[in-house]
This record gives sequence, C-alpha cells and structure tokens, in this order.
Amino acid sequence: MEYVKLGNTGLDVSRLCLGCMGFGVAERSVHQWVLDEERSRPIVKKALELGINFFDTANVYANGTSEEILGGALKEYANRDEIVLATKVNGRMHEGPNGAGLSRKAIMSEIDKSLKRLRTDYVDLYQIHRWDYNTPIEETMEALHDVVKAGKARYIGASAMYAWQFLKALHVAEKNGWTRFVSMQNHYNLIYREEEREMLPLCKAEKIGVIPYSPLAGGRLTRDTQETTHRSETDQIAKQKYDATTDTDRLIIDQVAAIAEKHAVPRVQIALAWLLQKEPVTAPIIGATKISHLEDAVAALSITLTPEEMASLEGPYVPHRIVGHQ
Repeated sequence: MEYVKLGNTGLDVSRLCLGCMGFGVAERSVHQWVLDEERSRPIVKKALELGINFFDTANVYANGTSEEILGGALKEYANRDEIVLATKVNGRMHEGPNGAGLSRKAIMSEIDKSLKRLRTDYVDLYQIHRWDYNTPIEETMEALHDVVKAGKARYIGASAMYAWQFLKALHVAEKNGWTRFVSMQNHYNLIYREEEREMLPLCKAEKIGVIPYSPLAGGRLTRDTQETTHRSETDQIAKQKYDATTDTDRLIIDQVAAIAEKHAVPRVQIALAWLLQKEPVTAPIIGATKISHLEDAVAALSITLTPEEMASLEGPYVPHRIVGHQ
C-alpha cells in the first residue's frame, strides 16, 4: 500500500479509501443491497490487512447503522492511532425541525451522535455532505471550527458542491481565523468528468486533498452496459446519475474493456488506474461488498497507463449535466 499526505496537511492516508455506504441495516437504508454487520466486518478486516487506513462513512448512511458497523469493526480490528476515520453531516436523521442541515444546532448534535455510533472520542475528518442553502456558511464554518477546537474532529472537509461555494467557504474560514477545509469529496470518474472544469483546478491551487466518490460509476465501468447486478437494478440514485448518458458512456466503457484486455487485468483496475494518475486526486473512495473488490482495487496501484492509453480513455467523453451537487 502507498501512503500520501491529505492535501496540505501532515496526515498520512492510504492511496485508497474504503467507502462504507454499502454497510448497514437494509430496512433502514435507501439501498437494499447493503451488507449487514456479519457480512461487513470481513470487508473491513481485509481492508486493514491490505494496508488501507482510510475509512469514510456518513451519519445518513443506512440511518446511522453504517457508522455503527464500521465503528464496531474498527474497535476490534484496528489501532485507532493508525487509522483515519471520516464521516459526514447534513442528511436528514429525523423528521421535524432541525433534523437535517448544517446549522450550529445540527452540527453540534450530530457530531456527538456519530462519535457514539463510531465508538470513538474523535473523527479524523468531519465533512459537510452537501451545501446547505438554508444556513449561512459563516454559521456552519464557525460550528465546524468549534468541533475541531473541542477535540471532536482533527480536520474538516467538504463534499459535492459548486466551486464558487467551496471557495466562499474557504474565504470565510480564512477571513475569520477558523479551521479551513482540507479535502473535497467530489463525484469524479471516467464517465463523469465535469469536476475538471473548475473544482479540480481550484483544489490544486489551494492544496486541497481530493478524495473522489463513485470512482467506478456504481460499477458501470467494470462491466458491459447490458450486464446487470442486484445493485444496478435497485440503486435508484445511480440510475439518476448515469442512465441518461448510457449511449455516449458506452464508448468509454468499451475503451476500458479494450485496455483491460491488453493488460490482462479486470476492468476495475484500469478505471482506478486512470483516476489515480489524475491530479490532484489523493485517494479514490472505493466501495466493496466482496473481498475481491478490495483485492482488485489494491492491484490497480501497480498499473501505470501510458499517455496514449490515457488519451484513448478520455477521447470519447462528452459534457454531462451536473449531478451530485444538490
């Protein structure tokens, strides 16, 4: 496993991050394909054995049960001082007023609930899951600063938003002497590259760590377009992201298949190798519901694509509508 610094910090993270949206109690999740605790724990254990020390979840994943499962597994299998534990806040956790968002009240309440579920005194990276249009960014940034100063989070990060929003948050923090975002968790893969227009250049200029989610486009980059899985048939969020561009995306998927055949490796390794060679990507967030998913992802670290191969993968891309920011 390779380790790199997260953005302009001294924090060492593995070159791959394990995303834990696939863990949880199905009855409490919008995703019916999630793994329960018994099936999730071997995935976490194997990730640790492979050298992955970076784990990402969110309070809203399976209504808190992803955090519970991950926290229990890490408590048993990991050295807390070596792992980097990340979670997120914003999603609706209960009905009625103040059940979601990035108000001071919500942040102060949700960080304590996340820590309890994760069975830890602090998280290494506390991220805002989306932009909150109903709360002043000044209120959010000051609350996050106070969470850090209280010792409940070591660093703060953000996820999918417009570049102007992210820059505004960075400016507000700098202006007031508050804790600054160190990372951006954005939507980025071979068939969704809109982040290359503004967000990625901004992150590079500001020395922000980039930890893209959905690096395999919900599995679409790993198989022929006509092939289906339980997740592809039931994941409505992924359908909203990618179904509309299936025809144009097929050209890119075909290129992934051709280069994978040339290298004699699974397609997942080519899709990840491409992402790992893109600046300023720090650590793609990989989802894994099988041990083989982890092994294939780690194997991608040893693949270097030629400039010609990179160009052939990128050539068929056409502009896509923005998805993920709302």
